[in-house]
Amino acid sequence: MNYELIIVRYGEIGLKAKATRRRFESTLVSNIKKALEIEKLSNEIKLMRGRIFVYTKEIKKSLSILQKIFGITSISPATKTNSDMDSMKKYAVNISKKQMEKTDSFALRVTREGNHEYTSQDVAIAVGNVVRMAMNAKVNLTKPDFTLFIEIRNKDAYFYTDKLVGVGGLPLGTQGNVLSIIDTDRSILSSWYMMHRGCKIIYVSKNQEFNKKIEMFAKNWYAPSKIFTVTQDKDFFTNISKIAFNNKCDAVITGHDIKNLEDIKQFKEQIKFPVLHPLIAMTEEQIQSKIKELGLLK
Repeated sequence: MNYELIIVRYGEIGLKAKATRRRFESTLVSNIKKALEIEKLSNEIKLMRGRIFVYTKEIKKSLSILQKIFGITSISPATKTNSDMDSMKKYAVNISKKQMEKTDSFALRVTREGNHEYTSQDVAIAVGNVVRMAMNAKVNLTKPDFTLFIEIRNKDAYFYTDKLVGVGGLPLGTQGNVLSIIDTDRSILSSWYMMHRGCKIIYVSKNQEFNKKIEMFAKNWYAPSKIFTVTQDKDFFTNISKIAFNNKCDAVITGHDIKNLEDIKQFKEQIKFPVLHPLIAMTEEQIQSKIKELGLLK
């Protein structure tokens, strides 16, 4: 299939009040454009209710980038035609001939938005029949060998065969700034979890050697940010509070878990900001598994 665009879906944003949803959508679109521009990929982005359409000639490269953008739940490389019934029938048969050479069964999944003379069920039946006859294949809605998705929006019908999982969460930058104290791989993991909830991270490294690792992590997730190095001395907590204040941070986060209760107590006593510990409820096995999954040991 010669893909023309990528359909981007989001989750939690759609549950927000109208004004908040618009702001979050705008931030997500901006984050997508910034990430593609970092990789020097030309693009055009169109926003519709519940969907973002990314037009680019570099579909494969763009897919791997979009899977790292916080707020995106899934993406699909797609192509499109007119939403009249005859156009959709012809298009579906052409796609099926290219995709169903070695399959015995198929299913159509149809969604629709806008005013049309047909229902989603009407499309599934009519288009499904012409594909079935053209390919001499069986319809199997439970465990098909091949699934063709048709998403109808007003005058356009979008066709795709895959849904790639995104990182989810909220768009980066929608939930304010937090200061992350970095001295271990797990403290970088705690930053990831806060990024996943929409927070922009300001980094404080206890060790200059960690700065490069932080830069690589931030670059990998298309979230460049400030990095400060603060040595562990008698003024450490005072300096942390100053940096948090100067960068308009709402909280400070650490990589502490339940085994570090004394350290947690000290941080809460010394720092004049709310101190959060995203890993506190996780087991060591869960922490190490997520660190490995995100490639933080590299």
